[in-house]
Amino acid sequence: MALHTETSRSRLIIYNAIIEDAGIYRCQATDAGGHTEEASVVLEIYQRLTFQDVQSPQEFRHGETAEVVCDVISSPVPVVVWYYQDREITEEHHSKFQVLANNNLQIHQVTKVDEGVYRCEASVEARGEIDFVDIAVVVNVPPVLSVSQQSFNATADYQESVTFTCITSGSPDPVVTWHRKGQQLEPSEQHFFNRLEGGRSMLTIRNIRQGDGGTYSCKATNKAGSQERELFLKVFIQPHITQLKNVTAVEGSAAMISCVAEGEPLPDISWRRASDGQTFVDGDKSQDGRFEVRGRHGKSVLAISGVRLADLGRFDCEALSRIGGHQKSMFLDIEYIPKFLTNHTIYYSWEGNPVNISCDVMSNPPATMLWRRERFTISAEGTANTRVHSAEGKSVLEVTPMSDRDFGRYNCTARNNIGVRYQEFILAQADVPSNPYSVRLSAVSQRLATVTFMKPDSHGGVPISYYLVQYKEVGSQDWRDVKSHSVQTTVVLTGLEPNTTYEVRVAAVNGKGQGEFSHTETFQTLPIREPSPPAVHGQRGMGKAYRLGLVKQDDGGMPIVEYIVKYKTDKEEQWMTKLVPGANDFAMLQPLQWNTRYEVEITARNVKGLSEPTFYQFFMPQKPDITESLFSGLGLGAVVGLGLGALLLLLVLVDISCFFLRHCGLLMCITRTLCSKKTATSGKGKEMEEGKAAYLKLPLKEENGKESLKPDTIEIKVHSDNSIHTKPDDSKA
Repeated sequence: MALHTETSRSRLIIYNAIIEDAGIYRCQATDAGGHTEEASVVLEIYQRLTFQDVQSPQEFRHGETAEVVCDVISSPVPVVVWYYQDREITEEHHSKFQVLANNNLQIHQVTKVDEGVYRCEASVEARGEIDFVDIAVVVNVPPVLSVSQQSFNATADYQESVTFTCITSGSPDPVVTWHRKGQQLEPSEQHFFNRLEGGRSMLTIRNIRQGDGGTYSCKATNKAGSQERELFLKVFIQPHITQLKNVTAVEGSAAMISCVAEGEPLPDISWRRASDGQTFVDGDKSQDGRFEVRGRHGKSVLAISGVRLADLGRFDCEALSRIGGHQKSMFLDIEYIPKFLTNHTIYYSWEGNPVNISCDVMSNPPATMLWRRERFTISAEGTANTRVHSAEGKSVLEVTPMSDRDFGRYNCTARNNIGVRYQEFILAQADVPSNPYSVRLSAVSQRLATVTFMKPDSHGGVPISYYLVQYKEVGSQDWRDVKSHSVQTTVVLTGLEPNTTYEVRVAAVNGKGQGEFSHTETFQTLPIREPSPPAVHGQRGMGKAYRLGLVKQDDGGMPIVEYIVKYKTDKEEQWMTKLVPGANDFAMLQPLQWNTRYEVEITARNVKGLSEPTFYQFFMPQKPDITESLFSGLGLGAVVGLGLGALLLLLVLVDISCFFLRHCGLLMCITRTLCSKKTATSGKGKEMEEGKAAYLKLPLKEENGKESLKPDTIEIKVHSDNSIHTKPDDSKA
């Protein structure tokens, strides 16, 4: 609290007010004469919306009844609403959800589908306060455990390893432990544990011995429960490849690959080339004679003569016996002299323009690359106008020509321990392009002309960037420029004046600069004339109207002022005329006659005059009947509503018919109910039956249930004392 006293007033400020600060505060003021006055202030403090220790996430077991806790306080008591996936949870629409009296949310038989973020929203409408808290609901699912392979075979005493794999699922992710003979296995030199994505847990048993055979179990445990599966290891002395090494050979030489295997019984050895899947066994020889297999007593040799780069890659050696097999792979590496990868050896540039000369090489082992110029080596640091950029298999010489001496021949040398290769590059001086030729004018109108031309014979060694088209009126000195789009050889000139003679010329532009202009061509735009006839297309409008679409053609060099539309029936002689502004693209003809063919004549007009007419015909259909007219303007909802109304009316008529003819139906039930209430105090059962039958002047029934054929009716009057009096209807008299 803070007290601020001034000359004529005093203020008490309460910072961070809490519930305990509520109460009555008194202010006393005493003047110089000792007179004291007192005033009281009642301070009421409302508890703001507060969520108390709401936990998120809240965890539950799959299948149980979950209660999501949302403890919120305020004064007055707040209204709590729950939301899930941006939709309010109501018991009417969500049978498995129930909002409890303590504002907690109960979820019956919760599943993983119910997992997500739930929003607990509290509000105090009296003061417009609202707040919410998001609660993550986590559903723990008991572990589900499977094994892709349950039985394993292994070779003893050959430092073999076997890996058991268990695939688990559950939420949260289960903890997997491995057991043997009732004891949990711990990591050791022989037992190695690994866990991968997808719930895959692996136990690798190294250096398998005969005593390692038997039953192993994989157990998955999480908060929701546990599950266990057994795996079996059967140990054999099976084939084992003891010797297989990678081999490096030089292109064109011979290679010998040896594979040695042991086992009981002694295994057969085969080879497989991974690049194409071709297999070789003892005694085999390839069709080209380069591959041959020779084997004896557990050893096999694959001999390759005239090694090629295509032989590079993996070879698999497989030792196979009746109790199993063993496979290992080796890699055959091929060393070869450097090979240049590009034939692009001529580059163009000009003084002051840098150019990159790229030398791309493929080699094994990697080659060292040097640049030479007139028997002088260009150092890696470069010179005043050269720089070398190197990467594996690539060397780029950046040259900035400063004079004619910098143009000429450059040599790239690639060398490894197999050999050396050279490639020569030429740096030539670029020039501006030569002039385009065969300049032609086409599609010349009053304000447009299309210029076409042939590419120049020489681009100067540098790609052409664009073409420059210049044009002007004859006698004028001011050329106007138009650039081509990229390197297209067609340019459209716009904004020309009618009946005017122009000159046009074309030049090509590359990185070096602009080349010479072509021969100047002369053309004349067309004079202003009458417009071309308009194009017409039509479609039926609403009711007795027809929409006529107008497509402007050549306007003759001046805007269309108006369209003159004449139309008549095919049986009349007199034309009706409609003027349409030239800016419009349609004319609406109305009102028209049903079941009638019309002829139309359309003419376009500009300031020069009228176009030739365009003729068009169309046919108006028969007048639609009233049903079609009624429903054509109604939407689907209105039609469905009318259908339901008709069905309801039909049901009412049927019920009334049953009421009068069969004394049954909904109306009869209502009538009997009302009559029975009015006669509840009467002891005359027969009079009650007659009263019910006579209500609304219904026919009487005989005791056997059949209707009386007499037209007599009974009129019922109910008095204030609840007695019932009957009298014959006046019609009886």
